[in-house]
Amino acid sequence: MSAMNFNESYGCYEALHTAYSEKHRFYHTVNHIDAMLQHFDAVKDIAEKPAELELAIWFHDGVYKALSKSNEFDSAVWAKDFCLSCGYDVAGAERVFSLIMTTLHNGETQLNGVDQQLIVDFDLTILGASPDVYDEYERNIRKEYRMVPSFIYRKKRKELLRSFLNDDSLYCLDYFKDKFEVTARQNISRAIEML
Repeated sequence: MSAMNFNESYGCYEALHTAYSEKHRFYHTVNHIDAMLQHFDAVKDIAEKPAELELAIWFHDGVYKALSKSNEFDSAVWAKDFCLSCGYDVAGAERVFSLIMTTLHNGETQLNGVDQQLIVDFDLTILGASPDVYDEYERNIRKEYRMVPSFIYRKKRKELLRSFLNDDSLYCLDYFKDKFEVTARQNISRAIEML
């Protein structure tokens, strides 16, 4: 890596860290990235392109504004631009872009390959956390949407949580299904009752 690329990479790391430390973030923080990286470390041997997957984890919530509909796209563009500026090939930069876009969790994105399944599963592991950790997650999400009136927030949050329960499985890969599925469904059901 040239000195220019090293400096650019370090500058990008600083920019990402600053982004994940923004005051309006309570869940989508460096702690979320750290948790995803821990899950990545546990299963990276099955990743198709582990370096690209790790880059996608770092960037996937790089841009986060609670009411924006373009967070994933803006984060994916940032990641792609970074890859290209460091001399990474176009196909690889496009794969990183695509990985980030799968974190939309909208059911419209076809998951092609293990890496896309992995990043989706990493992102949703919080749903299967212990009840106290999950409850803290729910409180932090509410803080991120504090500008939304309570009656609207409760309605929209219930819709989202119910959509997860309507799927045959919340997770793509057996490792995550076995480890998180039962607890995730319990957490979500309890959260719906409490809203």
